[in-house]
Amino acid sequence: MLNEYVFRSGKKLRCGYTTGSCAAAASKAAAEMLLSGEKCGTVELATPKGIMLSLDVADPVIESGYASCAIKKDSGDDPDITNGTLIYARVSLKPEGIAITGGIGIGKVTRPGLDQPVGEAAINSVPRRMIGEAVESVADKYGYKGGFAVEISAPDGERLAKRTFNPRLGIEGGISIIGTSGIIEPMSNAALVDTIRTEIKMRKAEGHETLLFTLGNYGENFIRRELPMDLEKSVKISNFIGDAIDIALEYGFRGILIIGHIGKLVKLGAGIMNTHSSQADGRMEVLVTCGLLAGADNETLRKIPECATADAALDILDEAGYMQKTLDVLAGRAGYYLDAKVKGEAVTGAVMFSDMHPVRVMTKDAEELIRRVAEEYNG
Repeated sequence: MLNEYVFRSGKKLRCGYTTGSCAAAASKAAAEMLLSGEKCGTVELATPKGIMLSLDVADPVIESGYASCAIKKDSGDDPDITNGTLIYARVSLKPEGIAITGGIGIGKVTRPGLDQPVGEAAINSVPRRMIGEAVESVADKYGYKGGFAVEISAPDGERLAKRTFNPRLGIEGGISIIGTSGIIEPMSNAALVDTIRTEIKMRKAEGHETLLFTLGNYGENFIRRELPMDLEKSVKISNFIGDAIDIALEYGFRGILIIGHIGKLVKLGAGIMNTHSSQADGRMEVLVTCGLLAGADNETLRKIPECATADAALDILDEAGYMQKTLDVLAGRAGYYLDAKVKGEAVTGAVMFSDMHPVRVMTKDAEELIRRVAEEYNG
């Protein structure tokens, strides 16, 4: 067990290690067994983060021509669906070089724009480097001058992959072997942002210049009902509006359209680019400000901070006759902050909706971006 901890929201949480670390450690142990002829009980691995792991080896096997073993994934206090699964490595000798392939339960890349080329196993670059360095260290220890063939597998991988983003990303048949530091920090946003980056990179590889961002299922359902767009090419960004925009600019996109429920996107009216409640709320403050600028009376505005939801606040504004004017102000403020975020590098737009009110809040360039997305994604 890894005894490294981080503090999140005042809680002490234990770190874990990635599938990439599991694959590299299993590969090192299998190579050790193959060259020594003796089974390993534990294996040590230096991670890219600089933390040394000492891991128990499971299911060690030495046969004529190969050795194999597994490392059990430990995600620490992170809610990772691969926690507890076994990552296997089977290592055999070859004349030269290091060949790394995916076996049962490891996904295969089927779309361009991912870390690996189409047709390759979904074993990302950093884990591949870790595997290579791990088996090379064993070769140096024993003075072995030849190469290795390494096959990584995960018996539960195909089942687990159905609960990941892999099918959406075009990775079929299993899980991905991932990780850039080798270590998992609980409740870190890095994995989600990495997934967003991967999807944006894929859209670029497909030749698109305009991105469609949705925050979640509400936005996707709205698009299905109301807009002529191919959701298969949208990117779900959850709360990470600012991160997603930064990545889009990094890849040179010229248009960014964001569609989501007003309960989240209302925060754009204050320039809030991470809409998770743990980062910022401000929903009622935004609506009070917009209502004030729209000319709403004090009695109406005083009721809004007591509301639990944006829809409840809209009820109050609607009853007083200020809802549409308030939403017009909100659209202007949201558009201003989005434009300020991209600093002229892209055209931005947002569409906010409510399922309880017949409203559609659109920033000034939203209509043009809807047209662009429809043409690019459906054409």
